[in-house]
Amino acid sequence: MNVLRQSPPAAAKPLPFPQAFRHGTARVGDLHLHYVEGGEGRPILLIPGWPQTWYAWRHVMPLLVEAGRRVIAVDPRGTGESDRPLDGYDLATVAADIHGLVEALDLLSSGPIDVAGHDVGAWIAYAYASDWRSDIRRLALLDALIPGLSAARVDLGVREGHLRSWHFPFNQLDDLPELLLAGREHAFLTWLFRAKSVRPWAFTADDIDEYARQLAAPGAIRAATAYYKAAFSAEGIAANRSRAERPLEIPLHVLGAERGLGEAMVEALTPLARDVRGRAVSDCGHYMPEECPDEIAAELLAFFEPASIRTERFA
Repeated sequence: MNVLRQSPPAAAKPLPFPQAFRHGTARVGDLHLHYVEGGEGRPILLIPGWPQTWYAWRHVMPLLVEAGRRVIAVDPRGTGESDRPLDGYDLATVAADIHGLVEALDLLSSGPIDVAGHDVGAWIAYAYASDWRSDIRRLALLDALIPGLSAARVDLGVREGHLRSWHFPFNQLDDLPELLLAGREHAFLTWLFRAKSVRPWAFTADDIDEYARQLAAPGAIRAATAYYKAAFSAEGIAANRSRAERPLEIPLHVLGAERGLGEAMVEALTPLARDVRGRAVSDCGHYMPEECPDEIAAELLAFFEPASIRTERFA
């Protein structure tokens, strides 16, 4: 596996990012995975969720670098500037992709790394931690339940419950997401980010433009829905239940958004590891890294370096 230190293709024009960070592409098998990295020190790998890209972590990344960490945010297969193959969206394959990226970037040279995943990125991060157990030192999962291992909240009203979960069956339908969303990516994302956030002002017009650009790329909607089809298939659910038979031996930190999974996420994911801690993040919607970046950075730093990192500046 080799690494190509280069910017995205000329046709792709992501928004500028601080000069301390750089775009790169790693070749993992036949796949090219895009990532953004910066800083020095023990690595932290960040994995985004649906329908987002590495860009979801843009506010958290500088805070982690300031604390002395090397930070890498990845576009998993099918997202952002990474390749969008027709298949391979089951969590075992995507976890193997992430392992390949970690090897290609030589992130394990000083030992296991720290990993955080949000939304679908949490599905990927859990599968990665379970399938490649020697790779990860500590794992943080943000506002997500694991398919086949936990059920949706039942304490919500019908309308609120549907608002938070409609996309799970929608993304498992054949063809309809592409038919309804193609050419309407900007309007869809504007509605989605407002509907599921407590702080909708966290998303600027430029931010929505960036996400819409990514989702409008050829094959992007298909790839985004493929994660749901694979994860909620009989095979996908069976694979996660098999993983859960061997609880993780590493510490697991669970953060649920107040207008998301909240404390229910901590209870739901407690069986997945022998050392689980976590809490609900108040006054925060589902898009935690963008709505509450200071608090999320502080939580990650306190968890990943509990003895040596002081987080008063985030208080």
